[in-house]
Amino acid sequence: MEIEEARELILEKIKNTEGTEIKALEDSFGYVLAQDITSKRDIPSFPRSAMDGYAVHSDDIKGANRDNPVKLTVTEELCAGDVPDKSKDHGPGTTVRIMTGAYIPEAYNAVIMQEKTNYAMDIVEIYEDIKPYQNYCKVGEDLQKGSLVVSKGTRLNPSHLSLIAELGIDNVFIYKPLRTAIISTGSELQDVSEKAAPGKIFNSIAYMLQAYIRRQGLIVSMRDICPDDEKTLKIKIEEAIKKSDFIITTGGVSVGKRDIVPKVISEMGGKLLFQRADIQPGTPTAAFDLNGKIVLALSGNPYAAMANFEMYYWDAAARFMNCSDYKPDRKCAILKSEYTKINKHRRLLRAYYEDGEVSLIDSVHASSVISNLTKCNCYIDLEAGRSVRIGDSVRVQLFK
Repeated sequence: MEIEEARELILEKIKNTEGTEIKALEDSFGYVLAQDITSKRDIPSFPRSAMDGYAVHSDDIKGANRDNPVKLTVTEELCAGDVPDKSKDHGPGTTVRIMTGAYIPEAYNAVIMQEKTNYAMDIVEIYEDIKPYQNYCKVGEDLQKGSLVVSKGTRLNPSHLSLIAELGIDNVFIYKPLRTAIISTGSELQDVSEKAAPGKIFNSIAYMLQAYIRRQGLIVSMRDICPDDEKTLKIKIEEAIKKSDFIITTGGVSVGKRDIVPKVISEMGGKLLFQRADIQPGTPTAAFDLNGKIVLALSGNPYAAMANFEMYYWDAAARFMNCSDYKPDRKCAILKSEYTKINKHRRLLRAYYEDGEVSLIDSVHASSVISNLTKCNCYIDLEAGRSVRIGDSVRVQLFK
């Protein structure tokens, strides 16, 4: 089975989340909006000056220049936050000294910048004419009342927060983030908090996957280690189902004596969606539908687990969160380093992408090696049986 087919089998089982909560605007960055935000008023709601200068009737200063300045009577001064005095004379021949962002009295239709005047506070000389509505922010210039400002399903970035704040909204409805459980199987595993013991290895995979998930604002609801014991594994999976929307296991998924994950999940009523897609590393990767939740069973080899996690998890997260922002960035790039091996299976090669070009970071591609991942930001998705040379176009998927 091709990865795309396997991924689609997962996506068919995932429904858009309906879980929402209220989040303070200041805490909502990175969350997915669960409502349409529309403008309840025009923005700006009053005509504003775009310059420090003088609000004028544009007809009053036609033909003005330094040799023949137009003189206007200054009737008041307005700074940002001030409200015009309606009792003042704003008729022809008058002007108002005004600062950037201040309310322009409705009678005026332009603002002449102060550098084109003599800066006077009583009778000001204007040295240049101006077109109507120049240096003038019209009502509704940015947003009009009733317009859609931010759509439901948008992952909120700083610009979205600024727009929402401009509307005077301090709380928004967001979708509750996807909760993922990570269960690392293997009697050889121990947590980093424990003292190193003979024959044991530290559980590095879970920390890597957890960091990738958290970096995207999603939740790791459970991170645990399970020995190669069927009864214990069943208990931990049952716990994960209660706490999580999506479950990841690592290890115990191949054909060894202690590879118990598929057997336990099947006995719990899990329906196998796929196993052994045509990919290296991580060929044994499997996925199950268990009580309406996906269990993605990854290899126990660190790079194999990480690469297949990237292949399947983010599309599932995008479907669950109803937000395409979680989908991985897949593109083509020009190969800048040598790779002569022809693989029998589709191969995921760790690499570094920049400005449309991609390079292999070294010649080590073993699934158990993770030290060179610190130099990577993508993998090359190389077709089975393909020979590539420097300058060839290859498929790339960037790490999330």
